[in-house]
Amino acid sequence: MKNTNKCPKCGSSDIVRFDGYAGAHGAGNNIMVGMTVFSAVNVNRYICCSCGYTEEWIDKEDIEKVKHSRKAIR
Repeated sequence: MKNTNKCPKCGSSDIVRFDGYAGAHGAGNNIMVGMTVFSAVNVNRYICCSCGYTEEWIDKEDIEKVKHSRKAIR
């Protein structure tokens, strides 16, 4: 949905995006990769307004932060 602006389930192009954010005490749609809210990686949501299917994506520049986080479980 992020790249095609089309829902992979129903084919609709009625897609909305909700930007991830990091609020007080780590609240919000994010991944905490460190000990403080300043280390949070935002997770953006893409939602199909026709069928309700959702996808979550992080920005490319944040992939390395997630990959090298000590909190990551492999």
